[in-house]
Order: sequence, then structure tokens, then C-alpha cells
Amino acid sequence: MFNLGELNSSSNNLLLDYLKNQSPETLATVAQSVTPEAQQIINQNIQNLLGILPPQHFNVSITTDRENLAGLIGSAMMTGYFIRQMETRMQLDHSLDTL
Repeated sequence: MFNLGELNSSSNNLLLDYLKNQSPETLATVAQSVTPEAQQIINQNIQNLLGILPPQHFNVSITTDRENLAGLIGSAMMTGYFIRQMETRMQLDHSLDTL
């Protein structure tokens, strides 16, 4: 879990403010509800956003500021919400196919 307390919400980011007001238990529960398949897609997306090179061949270090990190977290969250919606849709399609 990432530490939301260190991110700066100076640009009136309502989502970031909302997340900061959630308890760590709530955030942990939401994070644990993600399926392994969705986690894999989100991890791959974040790696693609960061331009991760294979660690066995490169020693990669990434530096950014708080605003860019907030954007990355926002992007990861939107990807997560999208993947979860598609996962729900897939389950619904499979349920309807069996009828």
C-alpha cells in the first residue's frame, strides 16, 4: 500500500482528498478485493507507464515529484476501476451465456 499522506493536494484534487480521508483498513480491504488477474494487468500497465527495463540487465532508478506521482497513482486507480468493471461485465456475460 502506498502512503497517501505524503502526496500534496494543493491543486484541489477531490479524489486525493477523499482517499486521504479513508482509513487504512478501508484502503487495505479495497486493495485485497482485486483479483490476481486484475493485479497482473494493473502491474503491467504501471510498468509500461514507468518504462521498466528487465532488472536482470539494468539497474533502474526512477525519480519524480509529488504531482507526477499523484498523476501516476490516479492513472493506476482509473485502470483498476476500468479493469474491475470489465471483470464484472465478463462475469455477467458468462452468467447470461449459461442461461
